[in-house]
Amino acid sequence: MYNVKKSLAVSAALACLLGIGAPAVSHAAYQLNEEVKNPTPALKEASTIGLRVHNTESMQNLANKDAIVVMSFGTTFKDTRAKTIDATVNAIQSAHPNTKVVTAFTSHIIRDRIQEKEGITYPTPEEALTQLKADGYTRVALTTLDIIPGMEYNYDVAVYNLYKNNFKKMTLGTPLMYWMGQEGQADEVMETVKAVSSQFPKQGKDDAILIMAHGTPDPSNAYYSVIQDRVDMAGLNNVFIYTVEGTPNLEQVIPQLKAKGIKHVTLMPFMMVAGDHANNDMAGDEPDSHKSILEQEGFKVDTYIHGLGENKDIRNIFVERANEAWDALQK
Repeated sequence: MYNVKKSLAVSAALACLLGIGAPAVSHAAYQLNEEVKNPTPALKEASTIGLRVHNTESMQNLANKDAIVVMSFGTTFKDTRAKTIDATVNAIQSAHPNTKVVTAFTSHIIRDRIQEKEGITYPTPEEALTQLKADGYTRVALTTLDIIPGMEYNYDVAVYNLYKNNFKKMTLGTPLMYWMGQEGQADEVMETVKAVSSQFPKQGKDDAILIMAHGTPDPSNAYYSVIQDRVDMAGLNNVFIYTVEGTPNLEQVIPQLKAKGIKHVTLMPFMMVAGDHANNDMAGDEPDSHKSILEQEGFKVDTYIHGLGENKDIRNIFVERANEAWDALQK
């Protein structure tokens, strides 16, 4: 992880918060310009993006005892959990064999259901950090299995802000996709699109692939437009992204399929796990499932019910994100 210096000046204009500086070379955080002598807490918070790093000055005399917390929404679907979340956490653990790695679920409902049905207890991020504190850990790298910096990632950021002063040092990494190539940063959207395309079936001129994302009321829903742009830039013809709970939705994509003369569609989830949305909303037999709707519109439909976590290339990216948070913890 490298540091990136961006120009930030104190001004009434919001644009002055994001000044122009030398191009960055990595997935870094931004820093205030040295001319800002006494930044307010609000200014510091507004300029904190990308990888987050916090040092608690009063604890710097404590010995280092490090841990990694992997945060995921979770799933009650046991089989896909093993193939996606567990497999990714195992890959992160393999990259850090001598480090304690804890899996924490941000969905309290899913956590409770797993505990009730399977007798397995996944801590919430808050519980995981409280236990690490009790066990004497002093430095924690938080990493996430979120796809975009949406509402779930907002939860991760909130956990970081609420608990960072409890530890000597804490870092928070970024989701699968964060940077889009702006200001010299890596284009993680294109990186992800190329990784996902490794699982695409071969297509004829009458075939299309629909990748189903979750969608969010958060403004980060705009990521899906960027993803479609990168799909097109990569030359992946007749590949469309749509969402269950955002935009674009399936109803917006169907006219595009018809305009292109598409006869056959393959549906696949653009989500970490193949859970309820993939098995029921996308591929279910109910009349309102995406598969049924497309068949009613005259398309032949195949389904690919595998979460992104089953894709080795995607898992490798998540390991990179964890490594970035870990490397920052070691500096």
